[in-house]
Amino acid sequence: MRDTSLIYAPKKAKTATSDSDKTESPAAGSVCTRCGTSLSHDEIALTKKLVNRGTTRYYCLSCLAAAFEVSEQDLQNKIRFFKRIGCTLFHPDSYE
Repeated sequence: MRDTSLIYAPKKAKTATSDSDKTESPAAGSVCTRCGTSLSHDEIALTKKLVNRGTTRYYCLSCLAAAFEVSEQDLQNKIRFFKRIGCTLFHPDSYE
């Protein structure tokens, strides 16, 4: 049976924004929603690319690989591909 925990469910729109609603950048202290592992910028970017660009729930490579039924190496190859084509979600620090 396929893992459906990564399926997008839209949230209700907020009517007013207060100071308490403001959040830090996604990479600041982010951990995997499923296993609690600290996340790299690339893992956050890949979650946004594969799950939903507006998500605030991020996943590590292991949990993404399990959810999409692919290997972690496949996901690392995708990260390199997205960097190479210039996807702005990823830092173009290395293409290896």
